[in-house]
Amino acid sequence: MVEDEERLANAVARGLRREGMAVDVAFDGLIGSEKAAVNSYDVIVLDRNLPGMHGDDVCRRLVEDGSTARVLMLTAAGSVEDRVEGLTIGADDYLPKPFAFDELVARVRALARRAARSTPPILGVADLIVDPAKREATRAGRDLGLTKKEFGVVEVLLTAQGAVVSAEQLLEQVWDENVDPFTNVVRVTIMTLRRKLGEPGLIETVTGVGYRIKPDADA
Repeated sequence: MVEDEERLANAVARGLRREGMAVDVAFDGLIGSEKAAVNSYDVIVLDRNLPGMHGDDVCRRLVEDGSTARVLMLTAAGSVEDRVEGLTIGADDYLPKPFAFDELVARVRALARRAARSTPPILGVADLIVDPAKREATRAGRDLGLTKKEFGVVEVLLTAQGAVVSAEQLLEQVWDENVDPFTNVVRVTIMTLRRKLGEPGLIETVTGVGYRIKPDADA
């Protein structure tokens, strides 16, 4: 979230975190651009009229650097000409202020599905069904009662489609930049998630590498 109105930025970040997203915040364009250069974000919500570096220049730099992050421009400049200009310089979507928070969430989720590999709106393997939009996870029709972080972890693992996801990647995608990089929170979350998912087990530990959904989970 790159927004110079600090109260707005913090309020939106809190709301997105309540939706289970990991959110970093920058209050000027230069810091936002620097964060984008060192972190792999799915979506960047970007104001246009920013101090330090204009939002348009941040967007252009993302395009030049080959960033896979999807850009949602969120700005008070909402005329047709403004929207066309924003999309022309590389934004993927455009939402004028004032905006409905539910619409922002829906747009961010839609962009996140397109950020790396294309993912379906409903995720699942074997008898596990995960609906990211509704924040619902069931196994064999049983509601799993996952916490936001547990839900985030299983969502990332399912999105990886069998590829191994490291603990560092899970910290980056499910938590945020304020988390202690030496914490054991990923291991603890995986442990409680396995207990809630039940048997047969779906999450496999690849020693020294990370975690993945078992390749034969659908068998």
